[in-house]
Amino acid sequence: MPSNSFRSLLLGALLAAAPMLVATAQADESRARLDVQAEAQLDVIPDRATLSARLWERTPAVARHDDDTDPEALRQARDRLEERAADLIHALEEAGVERDDISAGSLSIQPEYVAAPRRGDNDQDTLIRTRLERPFQVRVEDLERLPILLDALTEAGVNVMDGITYDLADRDAATDEALVKALEKARHKAELMARTMDVSLGAVTSISETRSPVYAPRMMAMSADARESAVQAEYRPGTIVIEAGVSVSWEIEN
Repeated sequence: MPSNSFRSLLLGALLAAAPMLVATAQADESRARLDVQAEAQLDVIPDRATLSARLWERTPAVARHDDDTDPEALRQARDRLEERAADLIHALEEAGVERDDISAGSLSIQPEYVAAPRRGDNDQDTLIRTRLERPFQVRVEDLERLPILLDALTEAGVNVMDGITYDLADRDAATDEALVKALEKARHKAELMARTMDVSLGAVTSISETRSPVYAPRMMAMSADARESAVQAEYRPGTIVIEAGVSVSWEIEN
């Protein structure tokens, strides 16, 4: 255990140092500084895309009170759907798409309610049928091939073309570039302000993000009818916008 005299000496040393620590902290707080915030926007041209489409088949519509779906009708609808899906994949491969670039989603089954033909007494029953659906996505690495692949999808008889998602092969590089651009803009603003006010910039004391670079693929919707959309589709991808923001502080040297 430390002796009483040692503890007294230690306490005295701490008490003596306290004013100096307070004075140093106050000096740091009172030191002049320049705070700058800057935001930058980066427009990037996409270099890849994903096509989204759907196939579906339906069972015959039956009276609504017949709750049980005919298993044979369901099986036939599923067989037709799987045959069309195989033809679609084959058509895409014939168009030069690699099998790994084709994603066939899982089968979904859902009821649909339709109005029956109106009878002479103006009563109208509601019929029910079952729709079996499979989504497909096609990754496109060469955007120049988009028209060919859209033609392949429509010729294969897809029911709906959901649209095109434009993307970047290297997202990290794009977001890094946006952040660097924001930092360079902050430095330019600080140098301009210092030169105008006839002061000199010292060391950087703090750096923080005010807006992290956010990347979002660009979506392009298409007509609900696949064959119409093949005529109306616009193949120019435009640009993807990435924004970044920073806050930087410098010491001011007089």
